[in-house]
Amino acid sequence: MYKGSKIFVPSRSLGNVSNHIPVVVKYVSNGEIFITSVGKLFHVYNNKLRLIQVSQLHPEDITCLAFSKFLTYSAAGNNIYCWIGGATLKHILKKHERAVHLMIPFGDSLISIDEDSKLIVWNVQTAEIFLELDFGNDQFKITAAFHPSTYKNKILLGSNQGALQLWNINTSTLIYTFAGWDSAVTCLEQAPAVDVAAIGLANGKIILHNLKLDITIMEFTQDWGLVTSISFRTDGEPIMATGSVAGHIVFWNLDDRKVFSQKLCAHIGPVNNLICLNNQPIVVSNSADNSLKMWIFDMTDGGARLLRTRDGHSVPPTCIRYHGDNGQNILSVSGDSTMRIFNTQTEILNKSLGRASFNRKASKNLKNKGEDPYVMPPIVEFASEVTREKEWDNIAAIHDGLESVTTWSFNKCKMGDLRIKPYKLHDEDRGHATAISLSHCGNFVLIGYNSGYVQRFNVQSGLFRASYGKPKAHKSFVRGVCCDILNQVVMTGGNDGYIKFFSFKDGKNQISKIHLEDPIAFFRTHKESSIVAVVLEDFTINIVDIDNYNVVRKFMGHKSPITDAAFSPDSRWLITASMDCSIKTWNIPTAQLIDQFRTDVPCISLNMSPTGDALVTAHLDHMGVFLWCNKTIYQHVSLKALDLEDEPELVRLPECRGINSEENMTEEEIAEVYKSSEQISSDLITMSGLASSRWQNLLNINIIRSKNKGKALIAKPKAAPFFLPTVQALDFKFDLTQESNSGSKILPAVSLLNLTEFAKLLHKTIESNDFSAVVLKLKTFGPSMIDYEIKSLSPEGGGTVDVMLQFLKLIEFMLKSNKDFELAESYLGVFLKSHGNVIAEEEKLKNYLPNLQSCHQASWNRLQEKLMYTLCVVQSIKTQI
Repeated sequence: MYKGSKIFVPSRSLGNVSNHIPVVVKYVSNGEIFITSVGKLFHVYNNKLRLIQVSQLHPEDITCLAFSKFLTYSAAGNNIYCWIGGATLKHILKKHERAVHLMIPFGDSLISIDEDSKLIVWNVQTAEIFLELDFGNDQFKITAAFHPSTYKNKILLGSNQGALQLWNINTSTLIYTFAGWDSAVTCLEQAPAVDVAAIGLANGKIILHNLKLDITIMEFTQDWGLVTSISFRTDGEPIMATGSVAGHIVFWNLDDRKVFSQKLCAHIGPVNNLICLNNQPIVVSNSADNSLKMWIFDMTDGGARLLRTRDGHSVPPTCIRYHGDNGQNILSVSGDSTMRIFNTQTEILNKSLGRASFNRKASKNLKNKGEDPYVMPPIVEFASEVTREKEWDNIAAIHDGLESVTTWSFNKCKMGDLRIKPYKLHDEDRGHATAISLSHCGNFVLIGYNSGYVQRFNVQSGLFRASYGKPKAHKSFVRGVCCDILNQVVMTGGNDGYIKFFSFKDGKNQISKIHLEDPIAFFRTHKESSIVAVVLEDFTINIVDIDNYNVVRKFMGHKSPITDAAFSPDSRWLITASMDCSIKTWNIPTAQLIDQFRTDVPCISLNMSPTGDALVTAHLDHMGVFLWCNKTIYQHVSLKALDLEDEPELVRLPECRGINSEENMTEEEIAEVYKSSEQISSDLITMSGLASSRWQNLLNINIIRSKNKGKALIAKPKAAPFFLPTVQALDFKFDLTQESNSGSKILPAVSLLNLTEFAKLLHKTIESNDFSAVVLKLKTFGPSMIDYEIKSLSPEGGGTVDVMLQFLKLIEFMLKSNKDFELAESYLGVFLKSHGNVIAEEEKLKNYLPNLQSCHQASWNRLQEKLMYTLCVVQSIKTQI
């Protein structure tokens, strides 16, 4: 049952590609698919590294992945989940008491090994256990396993103690024990030659060993310690690839028994797995640095180059902001000094703007990119604008502890060449940048420093334009700086608790200032409405009006430092996040807390979509960014003021796609949804609420039919035999309401009247005088059906004068009830237009018209009086303003 926020619903996560679990490759008819783990989910990528499927959510983090011909296996905690196509769960295998860390598909069986070195062989079809072996970590802690080619019913197990054992799982017997090489076995792989296995050790050695003869054929040693993975090319080249914990990949020439080539710093973290694709010069690798990469051997020297990559931030993001007006692109920065673009529509458009560097050219020429001395400190805050993004850089960023401000280009997806430094300041006043803002026109950047100075620069050239204050704006740290949308006023906030307003052009001219009781933490602006959220270090938020230079709202409710805040596009809501793991939504007009929820880990950055349809959040120690749908966009949500003392409900992070349906709402939430009554007062005129297309064009229905008439003739349906009763209507239907006498083939006598179903319903009201069912029936008809039914009431159309009189009484009933006023007027207009001649000839109908006229006049006079009164009041208010 979903509880928590009434406004925001978990949607999905972005930027997660891979974690420390090794990638697995599954061969299908149209190529290969790659399966990676991202916590409680696994992602499926095609051979172009495009995301094609996301699994269902597991109850715990995935610890191991494997696949067979028809099934995909994922181990989460002590259980193993068997999936058909990654979406349909076939079995859950439950027997292990510890987490499973190794799985080997073995025909119709599955071999699983947990952290206690307990081996279980499963019959996947029946979910039954075929064999159990308990090795024990003290004697033989299993760290690697594989099935040697051509060795029927046998597996080779490697241990942390260094020894290896060959087992027959069919007879559960130990065939042979290999002494090992005095080092823990970290990985095992089948070599292209039969009987030969590649063994990776913790001391960095790679052993090619003949299992049949128990002879070592060759031995290699990599310089970066533990061997994490081994793979062999099968396209005719004698190349072996090995991965290391340092992120390097080494390619060995087995014929020459030496290093063929190296890919230094192929990954930032350890290489989890290497897989050479069958009969292709391609190697696939993944790492805990949140990347999946594909390498191809097509260089002139035979070396490998990066062919495709799918990656995200290698460390958790620290600041996220929407860019543009369509709400599709999210800018994100993280502690690895990189800036990335995440697209909410498709992952194909995700891009990296690169890594911040003091010297980009020198960084590109480095051989060891993992130890880049030119890398700049992480970005702590940035600002972006779309106005001039085609002409010059449109993103400005400040770095941790640096005085220089860097510029970036969203259009070119790269870091700019400008380094904006403080202008003519003494060494003791230079300090480092602490606050930044871009003008709405995209021409200027405002920078605040920890020394109290605030300066304005040109974004295109980086030239100094103005300084604010005499000589500086504040005595200490500048915590926030911004300007209005028309570049008239600059607002600054400092650690001294002052908010100051300066003229944009003349920085020496201080217009006004506000003193707050506590130091300022940061600013968040909504330029279109000229309001600024000023967050203080006492966990309160002040809303400041730039035009009037005063505080207009104050919010208190957080119990820990506020990490970020964002306005909704219409500036009615302010969403704030705190280190107490809560996210609160404040209604600015009423100054009330209207929504709150809590997550497992604190939200360190958030932003609202420019279209208002989503909220994006970044959380502590999480690689990806998370999207939350705004429920008020697609359904009615009743919001009321919440008590500040209430504890927010815990909500799970949106790790998978899906929204909460109304069926999953609690009874309390359903009860709180306000439903308007059908009629507020019996004295007031009430409209039906039906779409205007259902009644507005009834008088012009013939013109509409002639315009919509098709060129081709419509085939006339075959008529039913004369002895089968039919219902006279636009749709061909048999009359099943008449029951025949049992045991007799003679039909009972029926009325000679050829009335439609609606006319029959109307005819029944002669006795009951209750028109409620008739009104409901009319509301279900479309315009053409209404026109047909009304025209069928006359004697020429198959009706009678009595039925026509009942229709007039129906109109009178609707007018007197003060409901469905527009429908009654419309139906009456069609009736008078169609049957004017009949009414003039029949005295019964003619004499009833004055009753309708009096009802109509009374209703219209009441409606006209209310309309005229309202118009006069509105006009009077306009005149006074």
